[in-house]
Amino acid sequence: MSKNLKTIDERIERIYRLAKEHFGEVRFVGIKKHTKIGWVAKIQFDEFESLIAEGVDATDALKKLRKRLRKIIDRYNMV
Repeated sequence: MSKNLKTIDERIERIYRLAKEHFGEVRFVGIKKHTKIGWVAKIQFDEFESLIAEGVDATDALKKLRKRLRKIIDRYNMV
Protein backbone atom coordinates (compact mmCIF):
# COMPACT_ATOMS: atom_id res chain seq x y z
CA MET A 1 0.00 0.00 0.00
CA SER A 2 1.28 3.46 -0.84
CA LYS A 3 2.22 5.73 2.05
CA ASN A 4 0.13 8.54 0.55
CA LEU A 5 -3.13 6.62 0.85
CA LYS A 6 -4.56 7.28 4.30
CA THR A 7 -7.68 5.66 5.65
CA ILE A 8 -10.57 7.71 6.95
CA ASP A 9 -9.82 6.38 10.46
CA GLU A 10 -6.24 7.65 10.21
CA ARG A 11 -7.43 11.06 9.07
CA ILE A 12 -9.95 11.29 11.93
CA GLU A 13 -7.28 10.20 14.43
CA ARG A 14 -4.84 12.83 13.13
CA ILE A 15 -7.47 15.61 13.36
CA TYR A 16 -8.39 14.44 16.87
CA ARG A 17 -4.75 14.54 18.07
CA LEU A 18 -4.18 17.96 16.51
CA ALA A 19 -7.31 19.44 18.08
CA LYS A 20 -6.62 17.88 21.49
CA GLU A 21 -3.02 19.09 21.44
CA HIS A 22 -4.04 22.72 20.85
CA PHE A 23 -7.46 23.06 22.47
CA GLY A 24 -7.57 20.46 25.24
CA GLU A 25 -10.71 18.41 25.57
CA VAL A 26 -12.32 17.19 22.37
CA ARG A 27 -15.69 15.51 22.70
CA PHE A 28 -16.08 14.17 19.18
CA VAL A 29 -14.44 14.02 15.76
CA GLY A 30 -16.38 12.26 13.06
CA ILE A 31 -17.94 12.17 9.66
CA LYS A 32 -21.41 11.42 8.35
CA LYS A 33 -23.36 11.44 5.12
CA HIS A 34 -26.08 14.05 5.11
CA THR A 35 -28.91 13.45 2.68
CA LYS A 36 -29.10 17.00 1.30
CA ILE A 37 -25.59 18.44 1.55
CA GLY A 38 -23.29 15.41 1.21
CA TRP A 39 -20.47 14.49 3.58
CA VAL A 40 -20.01 16.48 6.79
CA ALA A 41 -16.92 16.30 9.00
CA LYS A 42 -17.23 17.71 12.52
CA ILE A 43 -15.14 18.42 15.60
CA GLN A 44 -17.13 18.96 18.76
CA PHE A 45 -15.33 20.58 21.71
CA ASP A 46 -16.36 20.76 25.34
CA GLU A 47 -15.72 24.48 25.74
CA PHE A 48 -15.92 25.89 22.18
CA GLU A 49 -18.35 25.84 19.31
CA SER A 50 -18.14 22.95 16.86
CA LEU A 51 -16.10 23.12 13.66
CA ILE A 52 -17.80 21.73 10.56
CA ALA A 53 -16.63 21.18 6.98
CA GLU A 54 -18.54 19.79 4.00
CA GLY A 55 -17.13 17.80 1.10
CA VAL A 56 -18.08 15.77 -1.96
CA ASP A 57 -16.80 12.61 -0.26
CA ALA A 58 -15.61 11.62 3.22
CA THR A 59 -11.93 12.23 2.46
CA ASP A 60 -12.61 15.67 0.99
CA ALA A 61 -14.67 16.73 4.03
CA LEU A 62 -11.93 15.58 6.42
CA LYS A 63 -9.23 17.38 4.42
CA LYS A 64 -11.26 20.59 4.53
CA LEU A 65 -11.86 20.19 8.27
CA ARG A 66 -8.14 19.68 8.94
CA LYS A 67 -7.29 22.72 6.79
CA ARG A 68 -9.80 24.82 8.70
CA LEU A 69 -8.39 23.61 12.02
CA ARG A 70 -4.82 24.42 10.88
CA LYS A 71 -5.87 27.97 9.90
CA ILE A 72 -7.36 28.55 13.35
CA ILE A 73 -4.28 27.14 15.09
CA ASP A 74 -1.94 29.24 12.92
CA ARG A 75 -3.98 32.37 13.60
CA TYR A 76 -3.99 31.61 17.32
CA ASN A 77 -0.20 31.15 17.32
CA MET A 78 0.36 34.51 15.57
CA VAL A 79 -1.19 36.43 18.48
